[in-house]
Amino acid sequence: MESDTTVRRIKPFGTQNYVAQDNDGSRGRWGDNGYSDDPKRKPKVSIYLLREGLAASLVSVFILVLWGLVHLSLQQLVIGNPTGEFNAGRARRHLEQITSVGPRPVGSQENEVLTVGYLLEQIENIRVETAAGPHQLTVDVQHPTGTFSIDFLGGFTSFYDRVTNIVVRLEPKSGAQHLMLANCHFDTVANSPGASDDAVSCAVMLEVLHSLANQSTPLRHGVVFLFNGAEENILQASHGFITQHPWAKQVRAFINLEAAGVGGKEVVFQTGPENPWLVQAYVHAAKHPFASVVGQEVFQSGIIPSDTDFRIYRDFGNIPGIDLAFIENGFIYHTKYDTADRILTDSIQRAGDNILAVLRYLVMSDKLADSSEYRHGNMKASRPGNWGGRYVRDLACATGVAVLSWFVTLLSVLIVALLVTLLGRSMFWYNHFYASICLYGAAATGKMILIHTLAKNLYYEGVRLVELGDLYFDVSLLLWCCGLVWLTHQGLCSAYVPMLMVAFPLATRLLLAKEFKHRGASVKYSVLYMLGLTLPYVHFMFLIWVVFEIFTPIMGRSGTEIPPEVVMASLVTLATIFLSSFFLHFIYLARSTKWILAGLGSVFIITFLLMSCGLFFPFSGSPDSPRPKRVFLQHTTRTFHNLQGEVESQDSGLWMNSFDYTGIQHLTPHIPEINDSVRTSCREDRPFCGYPWFLPLKFLSKKNWYLPAPEVSPSSPVEFSLLSREETSWGTVKMVFSVKGPSHMSLYLMPHRGASLSTWSFGDGTPQFDLSGEYFVFYSHGLDAPTWIFWFEIQPPRDPDPAGPEGMISVAISTHYFFGPDSRTAQLEGILRKLPTWAFPSSWVSTYDMYRY
Repeated sequence: MESDTTVRRIKPFGTQNYVAQDNDGSRGRWGDNGYSDDPKRKPKVSIYLLREGLAASLVSVFILVLWGLVHLSLQQLVIGNPTGEFNAGRARRHLEQITSVGPRPVGSQENEVLTVGYLLEQIENIRVETAAGPHQLTVDVQHPTGTFSIDFLGGFTSFYDRVTNIVVRLEPKSGAQHLMLANCHFDTVANSPGASDDAVSCAVMLEVLHSLANQSTPLRHGVVFLFNGAEENILQASHGFITQHPWAKQVRAFINLEAAGVGGKEVVFQTGPENPWLVQAYVHAAKHPFASVVGQEVFQSGIIPSDTDFRIYRDFGNIPGIDLAFIENGFIYHTKYDTADRILTDSIQRAGDNILAVLRYLVMSDKLADSSEYRHGNMKASRPGNWGGRYVRDLACATGVAVLSWFVTLLSVLIVALLVTLLGRSMFWYNHFYASICLYGAAATGKMILIHTLAKNLYYEGVRLVELGDLYFDVSLLLWCCGLVWLTHQGLCSAYVPMLMVAFPLATRLLLAKEFKHRGASVKYSVLYMLGLTLPYVHFMFLIWVVFEIFTPIMGRSGTEIPPEVVMASLVTLATIFLSSFFLHFIYLARSTKWILAGLGSVFIITFLLMSCGLFFPFSGSPDSPRPKRVFLQHTTRTFHNLQGEVESQDSGLWMNSFDYTGIQHLTPHIPEINDSVRTSCREDRPFCGYPWFLPLKFLSKKNWYLPAPEVSPSSPVEFSLLSREETSWGTVKMVFSVKGPSHMSLYLMPHRGASLSTWSFGDGTPQFDLSGEYFVFYSHGLDAPTWIFWFEIQPPRDPDPAGPEGMISVAISTHYFFGPDSRTAQLEGILRKLPTWAFPSSWVSTYDMYRY
């Protein structure tokens, strides 16, 4: 995979580099040792470089073609010559049919009836079409009920009842002992058609099923295609399959198809755990492999507030897998803009080719039968020893200067980010990404050059520039070596990145050592040096692009508490530090840096002034390139009961959550009644502040607004009652409850001071996740679900808090009406009409009822 991507990119980057340097040679001011300004020498250098570049390119192309032919031949030897190929046109028709019904939240007719009916119809057509072939196809519609706890969003417990799974088993007519699992989900969040997340994956899987079923060569193992109908409800349907379905015991590995963006290339961003044979299979079989272990380690670190079914299969099924996702254009992920027309047919073809080829390879592989045999961990590395002598002291001082420049640069750029925040211009780059590069990138680059220029002129005065250039190249090499050793010691696969950043610059420098010694930073040395760095730098810039592609949209849905300017300024500064590392020594070889500093300063000042004047508005409602502001808007009625069961207080209103740092700053001019005068405060004596949180997100969005409005009256209001209460012989109080309500509800439990939950009917029976003294249970159901019965045991407080609320525990239940007539009110529609086109509201009706016991 790496060789394929890199070989195709070396030529244009190399060509651009030497041409730019050749043209700039006459103006260069590099060094004081062997540099010549004679223009007669430049054509010779250019012709030499051109000849070398063309020869290298021809050899690379020849090797690439030869490798491709060998790869294709080996692949055909392994899987034979199948008759069924992937048809992107047919997959697109599936995508358009699935999304045509609109949003598909769990429990809705669109999800449980219309989409399920369409999928079953298409699967039956495939079964009939291939009945005479070498395979048999079995379909099972599963409606599991279950519960589990998960350490996501601070930790909470999930309970699901009769959600829907469509499970399709394809195997040889003689049967199969070992199964490969392919997973997608067809449900969506409440207000999105979910074309990319995840209808396109289900469309791809339907066509892959069609292709494999039509294959003339019998499969060696079986494949289970799981179309799951409750992933957006925090991975419930996949848990129901892997823990309850009889076929799950035969699954040896899985491929999960997901989305964190809309369209583009699907990238492998999670694999394992500790099963490299799966990655090798993907690289060997996929027609267009595209993966990143850096993405895996970033994702699994928990800094991205998201998760996929991969986690369920890994943690509850203990099976290895591959997680693929579309990541481009995450700005419109989970919005109304996630439509089928935004997904190119080429993207569907690419994803289908890859999934089909990988599944074909794996179901023919001996390794699938006993994947544990090929399981192993990562290698560890030993640390290098110490050097001695004067050079070590010089190297240590230079390293100190470099590291100090990092911290001073980061601090300076963060001060700029603070000024941007204080000016009320946060997220100015959300719709103008390159403005952040011009502001923070120019500030970071200028600061680093300034610090090292001062060090050269004040600290290293009198030292030969060539010696300084040599010394600071070694500093960069040392720092990357330290990163390599640390990452390897931690067992992280991302260690390959510093390995590239050590190996290629070192080899390049050794090959050019004679040139540097005799001529210093000549044009020839500079150009050849940059050509030698092309491969690691192109790859590193790709990784930086992935980071910004993921994190820039995330800043639009990361809540009101995380300052986006700090995040963006830090990312741009770190990227600048890493990219500048092996060009640091050129500062010490240059005679002067004043023109570079003047240019960077001008870019910074102009960008800062434009930003301060408000010319970079963060949001856009343009259909071609939307950058929407995300808003959660609920019309809710809240009812609070005292210890005697009487209504203590009641109110109704429109409750608004902004999921970015700007809050309602840009909305108030459009809706003047929503302003800081109606901002809410958290009531610590009420579960989850007394508001109907759909998920435990109050730590992300502490700024909320509550505009008084008439009471809501759902046609099917919640029925909540205490069925029984008894004291146990071991000193606890057991309470049993029943709840009947809509498809989505949230249960909040807040033991009072001195009391504690000892056991309950959720998960494994032990309350596992405690969010600041509160417990959150997420509930959802499909069609025809029975009354929800649950219980818990609580240890009463020995010394009740006289200043706290009465009783042992506060219990609250919130209901969420995401679809149907109950999901809309006149007041809600009135506010929605006032919102600007660049705002995307997720809106519904809810209730909140609190009881004390």
